[in-house]
Amino acid sequence: MAVAIDLSGKVALVTGAGRGIGRAMALKLGAAGAKVAVNYNASEAAAQEVVAAIASAGGEAMALKADVSKSDEVEAMVNQIVKDWGRVDILVNNAGITRDNLMMRMGQDEWDAVMDTNLRSAYFCARAVLRPMLRNRWGRIISLSSVVGLTGNAGQANYAAAKAGLIGFTKSIAREVASRNITANAIAPGFIDTDITAVLPAELKEAMLKTIPAERVGTVDDVANAALFLASDLASYVTGQVVNVNGGMAMY
Repeated sequence: MAVAIDLSGKVALVTGAGRGIGRAMALKLGAAGAKVAVNYNASEAAAQEVVAAIASAGGEAMALKADVSKSDEVEAMVNQIVKDWGRVDILVNNAGITRDNLMMRMGQDEWDAVMDTNLRSAYFCARAVLRPMLRNRWGRIISLSSVVGLTGNAGQANYAAAKAGLIGFTKSIAREVASRNITANAIAPGFIDTDITAVLPAELKEAMLKTIPAERVGTVDDVANAALFLASDLASYVTGQVVNVNGGMAMY
């Protein structure tokens, strides 16, 4: 017997939701009945397209501009959601960037930019949404880590550190708020077909594919399906976990 996930009455905030994995998660949550706040920083047109897609499918969404590495902008965004929709039930910390370089050549600006967008933002967003979640005694915090946060990767010390940091961050939040019916989990995608991976050289893609037992590149929907599960009541007893969505690329 199939079990449908129904998020009707829930409000979700997905950061960096204009494209790629963030877009797929926003669409998936909207299709399940949640109202979705589609956060963006620079790509307004892409965010509005996501809002339109959710609306055309019968859902409700709005696009909200905020640089999630800045506390005041995050606070204003969450306040706007609560003002318009009365609550925030689901947070997906998805916003992320890369500034790849070998450690000996990595500038402090490259380090800081990745830390601010990929890790600092999760702190600001989680802190802001925990207030309404605690009031309602229900919440889901989902943070997008990476297989690189578990394995490391040459040329990505900043990115790997931020993604590993999200795992420790997630486990700590989970311990703090589990008794209030709030869960915190991380998703660690592997090699996923996105705009970022599309520009990789063909030989590198072929080499990476050989490391994946499933013998295929992952899709954004593979990741979005995991987020949908973690956002639902089906995952009410799952907290402090890292869900690896990588086709067996790394097993723990």
